[in-house]
Amino acid sequence: MEAATQASAGETERPVTNPADGTTAGAVHVHTRDEVAAAVVRCREAQASWATLSYSQRGRLLKRYRDALLDARDEITDVLCLETGKPRADALGVELLYVCDAIGFWAKQAGRYLSDRVERPHLLRTKRAYSTYKPRGVIGMITPWNFPLVLSVGEAIPALMAGNGVVIKPSSETPLIAELCTRIADQSGLPAGLLSCVTGSGRTGDDLIDFVDMISFTGSVETGRKIQIRCAEQLKPSTMELGGKDPAIVCRDADLERAANGCVWGGLTNAGQVCISIERIYVDERVYDPFVEKLVEKVSALRQGPPDADADIGCMTSESQLREVEEQVEDAREQGAQVRCGGRRVEGRSGFWYEPTLITGVTSEMRIMREETFGPVLCVQSVSDEAEAIRLANDSPFGLSASVWSRDKQGATNIARRIEAGAVCVNDHMVHMLIPEVPMGGVKESGIGRRHGAEGIRKYCDQQTLVVDRFGLRSEPIWYPAPRGRERIFRRMLNVLYRSGWRNKLFG
Repeated sequence: MEAATQASAGETERPVTNPADGTTAGAVHVHTRDEVAAAVVRCREAQASWATLSYSQRGRLLKRYRDALLDARDEITDVLCLETGKPRADALGVELLYVCDAIGFWAKQAGRYLSDRVERPHLLRTKRAYSTYKPRGVIGMITPWNFPLVLSVGEAIPALMAGNGVVIKPSSETPLIAELCTRIADQSGLPAGLLSCVTGSGRTGDDLIDFVDMISFTGSVETGRKIQIRCAEQLKPSTMELGGKDPAIVCRDADLERAANGCVWGGLTNAGQVCISIERIYVDERVYDPFVEKLVEKVSALRQGPPDADADIGCMTSESQLREVEEQVEDAREQGAQVRCGGRRVEGRSGFWYEPTLITGVTSEMRIMREETFGPVLCVQSVSDEAEAIRLANDSPFGLSASVWSRDKQGATNIARRIEAGAVCVNDHMVHMLIPEVPMGGVKESGIGRRHGAEGIRKYCDQQTLVVDRFGLRSEPIWYPAPRGRERIFRRMLNVLYRSGWRNKLFG
């Protein structure tokens, strides 16, 4: 995924390229530091009144925003396809569908996830304790180009339902959809500036960090480290969803037809530009040959074309990422890997087109098996047994998600529990992204924090403890003046509380 790019000195506008044909899709303003500060101030003013609303009131206003998005669905689809090159069906049926569903889900669940939690103190029974959640203020979101609506507006919904304002800094590759959807937000009845965006280069994102109360970042490990350092210097909270190198384990008893279909879709959807896409497939040697033949047949049959075509796969979004894929494939080829299909740019097309690619004969030492590829490439490696598959699956600095394919669901679940990843699917892949009830995030270098589930909204809150005295005595035993013989009293108390068997049940 992209690293932050810096604006040229004096640059006031940045062009946006249509990756399907290389033409200019539009341009966006490069926000200055003062303009970023002003956008955050405007958002903060809107957030102050927004935070006073109930969850049901926020939900009603966000559902009006959803109606406005649906009214503009054709324009949204046009813009998404223009700056990403993905098929129109994916723009409509993945990106916009996700955002619309997120609004309904968080509008319904926010109150449950963020309601006061009553605790019963086990020692101080004269007190009543509560754990509460309060919005942090203004959340800055620095977002990537691969799903520019899902990972910007879609991720903003739980932050908004928690009572925050959101300022998005979209990728410089795909800023047009964030501009459009934040403009629709202002027109839909949401407080003006509550959901807004600033555009430009990596420097714009740096400026945003300085003015907001929290950063949510999705992107590369390299950029994530830089952002987290900047946040740490300001003692500012942040969450990071970073890269992935997702493994799939195909067991000897797998349904090979389902596994092949699932791996092809799970690895090549969105032209492989998905942080949770399959990049490494480890196949039991006893079913390796027939499984590979199925993959070759299915990858070769994929239809690739522009957004308006009836295609399975579109182009890549970034020229720099396309070159990275080319370099990894050539490196693997030079080291003896076999390109079974694809493995080159699409001939006769301008824009950023790379053929759906299947590679066998790979080893764990190759770049293509260790570095995030983020392109339409599947790599397959034969393994002797489940133990070797698990070892190789875990032999990675990444740990975002994974999948296990087997007819023995219990056995596959046991394998899944041994994989070092934030989420593992059995006989499926990536589907956890569409289950907002469960948390999604990575381990190791794949990130810090979770989206979805209770964690996905509580991270946008400061947690506050409230303790209320129940009985209103004029004084407490530990207050001044201290009683005589305090040491003797505490000695007796320790014996009574922690050496009497029946009291151990209450006090541990």
